[in-house]
Amino acid sequence: MTYKGVEFTVSMTAVPDVWKWQFQIGPQVRSGKTEAKLQLLAVRRVQSQIDRELRKLARAEHPGAENDDVAAQRALRQP
Repeated sequence: MTYKGVEFTVSMTAVPDVWKWQFQIGPQVRSGKTEAKLQLLAVRRVQSQIDRELRKLARAEHPGAENDDVAAQRALRQP
């Protein structure tokens, strides 16, 4: 799946209602597990994590930016 230009995966584990996820922004790979009854909720949680990581990246590269989402998108496009 793709969210804001970031490829990510969410998959079931052997444990009921536990989902493992992974995404990569630049060289940094993030992964983990989340507990959710529905896959859509697990996906939304990963999307929220991606948002947090993009905001952190944007703040580091563009301090004082007016709109974190715009700055995050710019940061993601830079090599």
